[in-house]
Amino acid sequence: MNLFDLVFGKMLDRRIAAYQSDLIQKHVLEVENVYKTMRGWRHDYHNHIQAMLALTDRPDEIRRYLLRLNDDLTTVDTVLKTGNVPLDAILNSKLSLIKNAGVQVSAKAAVPQNLPVSDIDLCVIIGNLLDNALEACQKQQGESIKSIRIFIGVLKNQLYIYCRNTTDGRPKRLGARYVSSKPGGGHGIGLMRIDSIADRNKGSVNRQYDDGIFATEVLIPLS
Repeated sequence: MNLFDLVFGKMLDRRIAAYQSDLIQKHVLEVENVYKTMRGWRHDYHNHIQAMLALTDRPDEIRRYLLRLNDDLTTVDTVLKTGNVPLDAILNSKLSLIKNAGVQVSAKAAVPQNLPVSDIDLCVIIGNLLDNALEACQKQQGESIKSIRIFIGVLKNQLYIYCRNTTDGRPKRLGARYVSSKPGGGHGIGLMRIDSIADRNKGSVNRQYDDGIFATEVLIPLS
């Protein structure tokens, strides 16, 4: 092994280690957020029981209370259910984190039973897309609207993944490629992972920026 290969290998090892450390920190935050949400549900559930117990002798009022509660649950129930358990887990975890960060989010997901990529690869793509989108929104200055949209579905016999987010300024590019603006470049490993998974599955990745909106499309053939 020559000196260049040795130095490059060490640099790559450091970047991967930093990237993995960053992922672990994100997962810890996501788990803490899930626990916080569950504690909130438990608190609300207890309050609703107490309220209805106080109305046991007034059945009409209990009925009206239950109807209002049902409307509230319909409004807040934004949990995505695609039937793919790993995908549902990471999607709902990331979306909950995004909402808690004060970012508007719109999400729709439906996936076929037989996917062309492994569950792990699919979660890597979705996780990196949403992490990048949230990071871009959190860097926005002033009172500008922060928003993220994620869509997963089937388009022309291809698995179609679309993610767009608001952002401040034009993203950094190196030639035709968008690259990380994060110090140390750890964020760039996430971009490379998405590209690598798409390429390995004969798919494609298209990234575009236009007037404060950054969008990524990932297409992977189903057959």
